[in-house]
Amino acid sequence: MRQTLLVLFFFASILVATEAYKKRVTIPDDLDDVADDEEDEEWKQWGSKKSGSGPDKNLPPPDFANMDPTRIQEELMKRHTGPSYGFVKLRFGVSRTKDDIQNIAIKWSKMLKAGAVDVRFMAVDLNTFMFTMERGQDVEEVKEFILRQNDAYEVKLGDQTYRRAGDPPLDQVIEKLHREKHASHNGSKDEL
Repeated sequence: MRQTLLVLFFFASILVATEAYKKRVTIPDDLDDVADDEEDEEWKQWGSKKSGSGPDKNLPPPDFANMDPTRIQEELMKRHTGPSYGFVKLRFGVSRTKDDIQNIAIKWSKMLKAGAVDVRFMAVDLNTFMFTMERGQDVEEVKEFILRQNDAYEVKLGDQTYRRAGDPPLDQVIEKLHREKHASHNGSKDEL
């Protein structure tokens, strides 16, 4: 009895499977008579060159001869599309460990990646990061991001150095720290 039920179940399942196979929709290879009107305008425009991004838009201004070198470099950086790198000097006078530096690098990388900017930060020493990025057109966004961070003091891209408004050049800050250290060191010798 049990075997009979199993055989009946087996044949019933084959019958159901063949009925399901018969109901399957088949698409013929010859589609010449099919009208495809499902594409919207955005799909039709995909891949075509944008009218505002043609070769005329990316040309440098014609009056480079009348510009100072820093302005020329700014104009060129706006049009930079290849890989880029730069350096970040961290604020001096703050003691940091290797772990602190790694945590800052990871935090900044993740924050920028969340904003769709692929940047990698690498520690050069306890006060300096080097960053690399594949898309140079994101340099301005990275520079602004870094200067908003409390740990950062300045960003160096090529020959250009960027700081927050009102911050003195890094050389002056280092010189001041050396004078203070030297003054405190001399003061301790006088006490002995």
